[in-house]
Amino acid sequence: MARYVIDAPTLLHLVTEQVPVSAGHQLVAPNAVRSQALDLLFDQVRAGRLTDAVAMELHDRMTQLRIRLLGDRVSRRVAWQLAREHGFDSATDAEFLAVTRLQADAYVTVDDAARTRADGIVPLGTVDQLTA
Repeated sequence: MARYVIDAPTLLHLVTEQVPVSAGHQLVAPNAVRSQALDLLFDQVRAGRLTDAVAMELHDRMTQLRIRLLGDRVSRRVAWQLAREHGFDSATDAEFLAVTRLQADAYVTVDDAARTRADGIVPLGTVDQLTA
């Protein structure tokens, strides 16, 4: 079984595009991933790109997707260290990398900036790998 860390944009991509994640894979993320994804949905509603009804349907799908959520002291400490070492603006960005380093095989993101930030720090995967 392969373990993949996903971030909020990737979580929304999976539920919006109804990407079937292989039963042989486990999704992992920091505790806050669903709240971050909810913020992204809220932004889309405020911008007029989604209706409340569609956003709530995506939220329901998001909560049904099986994700192992982590937020232990060790992962937060590693996130802090990564953020300091690599000059990140936020420890939150580093949490996904910390969880990848500690608990997963690769980090999957559809966010180009997040992918660039992670390159060379943790192994990177693709959405296509989640379906294989």
